[in-house]
Amino acid sequence: MVSASARFALRPLAWLAACACGHAAMAAQPGADAPVVIAAGPALKEVVISGSRSEQHADDLPMSIDVINSQALEEGQVRDIRDAARELPNVSVTRSPARFSLASGSTGRDQNAGFNIRGLDGNRVLMLVDGIRLPRSYAFSANAFGRDYLDIGLLQRIEVVRGSTSALYGSDGMAGLVNFITADPAAFLAEGKILGGRASVGYDGDDQGARLGATLAGRSGDTVQWLLGASASRSSELDNMGTNGAANVDRTRPNPQKDRSGAVLGKVVLTPGGGQRHVFTLEHVDKTADYDLLSARAKPPLAATSTLASTSFTDMQRTRGTWEGSWRVNTAWADDVKAVLSYQDAHSREYITEDRNTAADRVRDVTYDERTWQANLQGSKLLRTGQGDGAWVHKLTYGLDHTSADVKNLQTGVTPPAGETFPLKRFPDTTETSTALYLQDEVMHGVWSVTPGVRFDSYRIRADQTGFGATAVSLSGHATSPKLGVLYRATDAWSVFGNYAAGFRAPNAGQVNAFFENPVGNYRTIPNASLRPEKSQNLELGVRGRLQALQIEAAAFTGRYKDFIEDLQQVAGTGAPGNPLVFQSVNIGRVTLSGFEVKGRMDWGDWAGGRISTPFAYGQTRGRDTATGRPVNSVDPERLMAGVRYETAGWHVRLDATHSAAKKGSDVYVASGASQFLAPSYTVLDLAGQWRIRKDLRLNAGVYNLTDKKHWRWADVRGLAAGASFVDAYTQPGRTVRVSLVADF
Repeated sequence: MVSASARFALRPLAWLAACACGHAAMAAQPGADAPVVIAAGPALKEVVISGSRSEQHADDLPMSIDVINSQALEEGQVRDIRDAARELPNVSVTRSPARFSLASGSTGRDQNAGFNIRGLDGNRVLMLVDGIRLPRSYAFSANAFGRDYLDIGLLQRIEVVRGSTSALYGSDGMAGLVNFITADPAAFLAEGKILGGRASVGYDGDDQGARLGATLAGRSGDTVQWLLGASASRSSELDNMGTNGAANVDRTRPNPQKDRSGAVLGKVVLTPGGGQRHVFTLEHVDKTADYDLLSARAKPPLAATSTLASTSFTDMQRTRGTWEGSWRVNTAWADDVKAVLSYQDAHSREYITEDRNTAADRVRDVTYDERTWQANLQGSKLLRTGQGDGAWVHKLTYGLDHTSADVKNLQTGVTPPAGETFPLKRFPDTTETSTALYLQDEVMHGVWSVTPGVRFDSYRIRADQTGFGATAVSLSGHATSPKLGVLYRATDAWSVFGNYAAGFRAPNAGQVNAFFENPVGNYRTIPNASLRPEKSQNLELGVRGRLQALQIEAAAFTGRYKDFIEDLQQVAGTGAPGNPLVFQSVNIGRVTLSGFEVKGRMDWGDWAGGRISTPFAYGQTRGRDTATGRPVNSVDPERLMAGVRYETAGWHVRLDATHSAAKKGSDVYVASGASQFLAPSYTVLDLAGQWRIRKDLRLNAGVYNLTDKKHWRWADVRGLAAGASFVDAYTQPGRTVRVSLVADF
């Protein structure tokens, strides 16, 4: 336990840092405005697409948005989505240790499970790649598949939008969205190059990982550009600070694991003239992991069903083909038209074996598949009335979205549960469709920008009865998602923004028709034809400062959510013979989430031939179920990051301190008779730098957790009992080293 005197008072420290920077900035001259970009070096005015579905400067958007650009991805040696969230306030990614067994426990099965934004996680965060929806996470009983169908080595930047995005993107964007933008040929063909590219090699000490990647781009005349990229990695289990190597449940060292990852990306960009542009993209990602589940082995004395050995492998594959076309039409109804057509095939599999003492051995082979067609047709029009300072400008964006997904799951194996036969389905084969119309008008007048928008979605979940053990139900519905954003440019350096947005998340196939029946154990799950979409109302107010020395953004937010879908709640029965326990996905409660965040960078000027700056970020969220008064367990403790960066023409070095507050018992709901391990506060130091050997050759190196601090992340330990003998298995890696070499050509 951590004493009260040892805990950081994060809120006063964050405000003190912001006020100190603000005081220093009062004497500074206004400079060119720029977004708070999570990147090294001078902040640039970054163009993003996720906030408005068209290219726009981030500072012109009335919402909080982060950009992790290619420079930050390289210098931070970001290798997966967990690393991508490292410096973002009120954002995290769960990664629990792989400590599962064949028939119980999903801990670590989903690896990097997905993003948590401002206290909401799972499928309530919309994840996109080049604007195309990534597969959802899937969890049922002991099965779980995460959302890390990505290879960071093929990306050009990552955009993170906080708050509801349903008005532009529809279902699932209740908490926000994360858009992964893949590399573009133009990024490697500057200064008239005919051929260019990049190659990199890296080593990660926390999992003994080796990474190799290369991208080659070229042009043919003035109308054709192309790109080919590939990356591969090999690694072992993520290290921790456990010391018990026993081959049973008491083990705190990681289970042995071998990971392999490979990805390829191909792009062709055609610009035939006349304002046309066509981009053809082919992407494939394949990730596998092999486990020796030593922690699943039984301790003596052994029963007939005791596990003597257990192994598992998982495989996640995603293949995408996308065409995106744009035309400059200059008509009365549109200046520009864009069309997108994409097909994506995602496949996840877990195969696990269990050697039991004298009882029959068991095997489970579980698959989850999503095959999706996505289409979009969008127009934009700029209208101007009046002259000079009194002019009114309307930037209209309107469009049609359609998505159709075939979602399937299957479980086969050896020695099925009592009362069941293989193969079986936990939900029926399902086709999910959604069609939507959206309209947004950015009205600009003087120093004001007002952006109203609305989207109407119609969705349908159609279940196939074939091969399903219960009566499959289908449902349909619709949702209207309005939004309103306001931006006021008080001066050249300061602006104030606010936005209101409604959000929704439609139920998915596994929630509507979840099914499992065990007549011997007297329990079962049943479909729910009355399941309603989750809904939200979000409000955010913020301020941006873009001065010569200080880049700062602060935002306060609150969200109200209702009809949350809680999976597999008990709705009937006692578990006695003839009266089985009945579980069902149901709508429950009303939740309120509120908080604030501050982020930015202070430039202290030149010193000893270099330049010193201080990046900083702070985030805090609080949540309550207003129907019951219970806290929301998915909310992370407040976190402060502050660093010092020293940069010269040929190299830079950066020291970062990250402090997380302890998770308080009053902020956690624990069921009667259960307990919860509360992650104590911690402060971790990271030291990293880059040596620019030549203009086209860079060496990146870092020592992470410099003081070898033993610590736990709340996102990883939710649900871990306070008295568990293996609590150290959930610790983060100790002191580790990462190094990478990057060459441009």
